[in-house]
Amino acid sequence: MTADDRDPDGIVRVRAPNPSAMTLDGTNSYVVGLWVVDPGPAHAGHLEAVRAAAGGRVEGVVLTHGHADHAEGAELLDAPVLRPGEGERAGPFRAIATPGHSSDSVCLLLGRTCFTGDTVLGTGSVFIAPGEGSLSAYLDSLERLRGLDLGLLCPGHGPYVRDPAGKLDEYISHRLDRERRLLSALRAGLRERDELLDEVWSDAPAELRPAAALTLEAHLEKLREEGKLEPAGGEQPDADRQGQRHAPG
Repeated sequence: MTADDRDPDGIVRVRAPNPSAMTLDGTNSYVVGLWVVDPGPAHAGHLEAVRAAAGGRVEGVVLTHGHADHAEGAELLDAPVLRPGEGERAGPFRAIATPGHSSDSVCLLLGRTCFTGDTVLGTGSVFIAPGEGSLSAYLDSLERLRGLDLGLLCPGHGPYVRDPAGKLDEYISHRLDRERRLLSALRAGLRERDELLDEVWSDAPAELRPAAALTLEAHLEKLREEGKLEPAGGEQPDADRQGQRHAPG
């Protein structure tokens, strides 16, 4: 762990042993006093570590969203489980709605510290699942966070983010650049999923290519909503017809 990634005063991060291409080095659970943000999967050893970080007693559990890698262990900590909505208080936190990754995603504010769940990661980009999430809503949520005076992001995966404004600018720029490249590929006549991925997501590792295809679908969904999707000959891009569920950026 680098000095820059050490726990700030008053916050203990407990990382779940569920690393993967999608969860990075595991889900981050956070303990603030007797409160737990995103207890993670129902893994006995991880939940014991969370309890220990809270001094053996958990007063309340707060969720940023309902995905299993963040919420599965919530009912096993013998404490009230809160799913706050826009502007609601949950223990020491205030929730702000940040839909996009999922429709129920919120970020939790504690002063100038923001617990972001899967809205912002410490490294890499966030997947948007068409049907469950919304790229349009996600960009709006990023802009909303960018308008806040934040000093620290505590992401659901990856290291702490000490430059929130810089990270949010990077996230917004990344999404808009993908969109520009996708529109350029469509105007050049590319239509099949694989050729669009080769052109626009050529940086995606092989193990993440199926997930990249879902990000492509999320972008196509946004373009369609905005009336910008105009495939030649009236045909929809092949990726638009794929019934898949998850995607990274």
